[in-house]
Formats: sequence, C-alpha cells, structure tokens
Amino acid sequence: MRDVLRKLVAGELTEDEALAELRRIQLDELGGRARLDLGRHLRRGIPEVVLAAGKTPDDAARLVVAMARRHGQGLVSRMSDAHRAALNAATSGMRVVEYHSSARVLREGFSPERVEGKVGILTAGTSDLPVADEARMVIEACGIEARLDADLGVAGLHRFLGPLAAMLDWGADVLVVAAGMDGVLPGLVAGLIDVPVIGLPVSTGYGRGGAGEAALTTMLQSCSTGLVVVNIDNGVGAGCAAVLMAQRGRRGRKMATTARTIAPTRTSPNTTPAKTREASAPPGMANIGAKRRIATTTPRSSQGKPRRRRP
Repeated sequence: MRDVLRKLVAGELTEDEALAELRRIQLDELGGRARLDLGRHLRRGIPEVVLAAGKTPDDAARLVVAMARRHGQGLVSRMSDAHRAALNAATSGMRVVEYHSSARVLREGFSPERVEGKVGILTAGTSDLPVADEARMVIEACGIEARLDADLGVAGLHRFLGPLAAMLDWGADVLVVAAGMDGVLPGLVAGLIDVPVIGLPVSTGYGRGGAGEAALTTMLQSCSTGLVVVNIDNGVGAGCAAVLMAQRGRRGRKMATTARTIAPTRTSPNTTPAKTREASAPPGMANIGAKRRIATTTPRSSQGKPRRRRP
C-alpha cells in the first residue's frame, strides 16, 4: 500500500490506476477458485492463513506462493507430506520456515516489522507440539517474539514451575497453554499468574474424550477466573488472540504511562463533612430548622378532673 501511495504521489500512477492497484491488494481471485484476502493484515494486524487440509497440494502451494509474492509472506497450516512436497517445489527463490505441519513462505529480503510484545507457549506433552507450533507460526509472522517450552504436564507437576517462572522473568505478555488428555494445565497456570492465559485444547488422548472433548470441557469448567479458551486444535485462533492481547497490552501500558506523565496536578479533594440530616427528611434535603418539641399533657376526664390511675 505504501508503494502504491508513493507511486501516486510521484505521478507514476493515475488515480484510477492507484485505485485498481489498491483493490487488487485487498482481494485477489486465483483461477475463480479462491479469493485471497491480502488486506487482512492491514485491517487487523494478522495475515490470512491458508488451510491446506481439503485442498489439493498444488492449489494450496499456489495460494501460499501468491500471498508471499504480494504480501511478503504466506502462511499455511495442516499440511500433509504431499502438501509439503508441492510447497517446496513451488517456492524456488523463497525461504520456507517449517513449524511441524505448518509453514511460512517468505519472499526474498522480507521480514515482518517487529512489534513490541512477547508471547509464551507451554505444552502439557510433546504430542501437543504440532498445534502449539501452529500458534507460534502466527505469532512470529506478526513480528512478535515467541518462546515455547514443551512437556510440562501435571503428571509431573514439578516440571512446569521452573519454565513458568522463566517465562514470567522473560517478560511474557500472554501465555498460550496447549494440553490434551484431561486438559488441566491451562487452568493451573491461570490460577498462579497475573497475565492473560489462552487455553488451547488438543485432540490427544484415548478413550472417552480422546478427540479433545475432555480437554475442552475441563478448560471451559476451570475454576481459574479469566481463562480464555479456543476450539480444539485451533492453534491459529490461539495465536491470533495472543497477538491481539500482546499488542493491546503493551499499547495500553504505554498510554497509561503517557497519561500519568501529562496529567495535570489535581487539587486536594473536598473533605468537608456532610451536614447532619433528619432521618425522616426527603433525600437531598438537609434539616436546617430546630426540632419542635410537643409538651406532654396528662389526660383528663370530661369533668376536668385528673383521672386516677388504677392500681
């Protein structure tokens, strides 16, 4: 978009040509079968991710390469071995960064603009790594630093305390915690720290709930308040949420610091005590008059003589 605007200012493009170019940047149709949303990163700060599952290897590779050529990088998730082979064949002159079953294709000389923010990723087991790596791919593609520690499940609770403390010392703004089986780890982490935690249920396990339902239910029912949960195996969704939280968290702290710096000095608060009010007075009306006293009289008989008290 900056290139288009520079060409427009320099007179290399007419207004109509610049408008057509901007429309092409925002949306591109490939062979009538896919419409790439190339402007998503400009709108939301998060690029589009191509889901390889359900697409032929050649189609998925073509989409990712088109995004890399026009946007600088292309992201793809849920690749099979056939998808990976097609992608490597179609990316001559480009760099491919693999994340288990996901990948980033980078145009030569491109690197995402660095953004302040740090996201930590923890996994309960090594079987959760493919989904956790999917989240890491999205985070790094947005220019945010990510750090991953694996195999910290509650079956060996002593294992995760050191890495968790190291994540906090590192300065993580958000934690993504991936877990399958019973899915306890995200709730445990969320109950110990004061940074946002995103629970990522993974379809690892066996028996009832082995497809991730047990982990999802545990996270949704967690007693740890504030735990945010995405869908089963939704590493892309967890990564996107972490990016937005990290960006807004850093921006919010900066704005708060700026506001404290430029805020005018406040006068001391009014400490004058409130006036005493009558209990029966209408709300907001202070009783400023003296109380009326009514003298008590001894009841008399109809003849004017005092009544004699009964014993």
